[in-house]
Amino acid sequence: MIDTTIDVINKLGLHARASGKLIEVTTKFRSSIQIGKGDKLVDAKNILSLLMLGAGKGTTLRLVIEGPDEDKALSEVQALFTAKFYEAD
Repeated sequence: MIDTTIDVINKLGLHARASGKLIEVTTKFRSSIQIGKGDKLVDAKNILSLLMLGAGKGTTLRLVIEGPDEDKALSEVQALFTAKFYEAD
């Protein structure tokens, strides 16, 4: 099990388009992927749950991944956040 944090650094935060891109990544994996603030974690494969987080720029989110492909899932999720969801600045 991986339990780490990740920072939202894109200008608009985890809005609809960014959440959609995160869903594209998370649904490729068999592992359970949860994201949230502190103990309030939601399914990172559910767009409504992601939007309800209200994670704006500067938010630090907790990321919990458990399953057979957890390392690859972590790598791809981190890459997406680092790339600022491929949005123009």
